[in-house]
Amino acid sequence: MDRAPARSTSPPPPRSRFWTTRRRDQLAGYLMITPQLLGFVIFVFVPLILVVWYSMHEWNVLAGTFDFVGGDNYQRLRDDPNLPGVLRATGLFSVGLVILNLTLALLLAVLLNQRLRGTVVFRTLFFSPVVVSLVAWTIVWRFLLQDNGGINGLLDSIGVDGPNWLRSGGTAMLSVIVVQVFKNVGLNLVLFLAALQGVPRDLYEAATVDGASRWRQFWRITVPMISPTILLTSIITVVGSLQVFAQIAVLTQGGPGNSTTVLVYYLYQQAFQFHQFGYGATLSVLLFLIVLALTVVQWQMRKRWVFHER
Repeated sequence: MDRAPARSTSPPPPRSRFWTTRRRDQLAGYLMITPQLLGFVIFVFVPLILVVWYSMHEWNVLAGTFDFVGGDNYQRLRDDPNLPGVLRATGLFSVGLVILNLTLALLLAVLLNQRLRGTVVFRTLFFSPVVVSLVAWTIVWRFLLQDNGGINGLLDSIGVDGPNWLRSGGTAMLSVIVVQVFKNVGLNLVLFLAALQGVPRDLYEAATVDGASRWRQFWRITVPMISPTILLTSIITVVGSLQVFAQIAVLTQGGPGNSTTVLVYYLYQQAFQFHQFGYGATLSVLLFLIVLALTVVQWQMRKRWVFHER
């Protein structure tokens, strides 16, 4: 009589758990980025889509009309006779601000990075305008730059007849640029100081032994080592220069003529003074494209001159 085959006594394979360690880590990561992602969607992505949608409409708030016009606003943008002057003023302001701000901030950072007495006081002094209210800062400078203001009072005391800084086409833009430079140079100054303090001192000592001058050390050691910070500050300054509004509104109101009417102020005039919100939205799209293009260009050029990207 044949025996029945023995049954296997090995335990069944364990069932895989759904909440594995990997899945719990992924869930924790998603939960951590959710607030930032929601903020981006609600306050950046959705408004951007709405601006593009509004730019295809003629929206008159006073009349209560909201009519679809397709690409008419973009056609108007192309034919706008004021737009070349506005873009010229915007470019002049941005170039002047970026050059003066970065140059002055780097120069001050190099000076304040020296081991001298009183540098902490000067660091605080240069950074303090950054935390001052922008409108308050601009109002004070408006009084200083008036025809009978403090600046011309100082010039008159030494026998110099100062111009009407904010009402002369040759000095209005320069005045706005200088006011903005003094307001925000402290931010770039702090960033440059942090970068300079991270440069190894051994490099300077080796260069000194090899006979390199201070100027050559600056260009061969300092600039390459802090080039990532230069990239960061340049992007921040360029984007900020294209978004300037309060300084123009308080100091010059776009004048004299349209010599200081930058793109953001022109957008404000069209949308909130002339109640042409559709065309204002079209100008917003143009501003977004300009900022995006300049940021991409700077980011792509980093491979040529940023030390750590080579």
